[in-house]
Amino acid sequence: MASEGAIRLGSFLAIFLLVALAEHVWPRRPLTVPKGPRWFCNIAIVIIDTLIARLAFPLMPVGMAEIAKTQGWGILNLVILPRWLEIGVAVLVLDLVIYLQHRAFHRVPLFWRFHRMHHTDLDLDASSGTRFHPIEILVSLLIKLGVIALLGTPVLAVVVFEVALNATSLFNHGNVRIPMVIDRWLRLFLVTPDMHRVHHSVIPRETDSNFSFNVPWWDHLLGTYHDQPRDGHDGMVIGLKEYRNPEKLGLRGLLLVPFRKPYG
Repeated sequence: MASEGAIRLGSFLAIFLLVALAEHVWPRRPLTVPKGPRWFCNIAIVIIDTLIARLAFPLMPVGMAEIAKTQGWGILNLVILPRWLEIGVAVLVLDLVIYLQHRAFHRVPLFWRFHRMHHTDLDLDASSGTRFHPIEILVSLLIKLGVIALLGTPVLAVVVFEVALNATSLFNHGNVRIPMVIDRWLRLFLVTPDMHRVHHSVIPRETDSNFSFNVPWWDHLLGTYHDQPRDGHDGMVIGLKEYRNPEKLGLRGLLLVPFRKPYG
């Protein structure tokens, strides 16, 4: 799909701007550190991630889906399903894989060394949804390519999933105040900022909860759902207790997080 890159970039920029505007108009929490340096680091990281991923894996998810279709690879190429059901199943399976991958990145020490960079952010906003170490991005991409080939994921399902994952990552990291009555209704089928914020609590048992990105059902089904932070959204501390010095969380410091001992 030749326009896939433009679709992803356009949707990313549009959602980023919308969430950033909503944060400005309806902020959920006051920021604890200056936004400028954080945004510079987080946006620089997503640019670095994109360049490294393109260089390391010229074959991206849509390309793998096209090959799987041509070669007849994968489960969905062996069964006959209505188009809408095939796409729906593929998107949900990819979402479940991302959930399981996220749990693994918290449980496996080697993976956690890279994923913890994401959790060093001392505030949470739209830019936090782009803050992932390049090595984590490469591992995630490798897993995704394998699942797409094994499942025989349709090209359209890959595009829908990639756009949705980018959009929900920006949205559920957003520092946006949503009235509780709306949040309660919305999180029946979508991970909300209040739900995901619990995952960024400094309290370990809260950090190890709410792993979902798109739909919240996996946390409910697999026992990792945590409704509210112990200290409330206004009182909770975001980040990791081992990384509290913003002066050491510049771009170079972030990229070196997996290779250095925590410094307090």
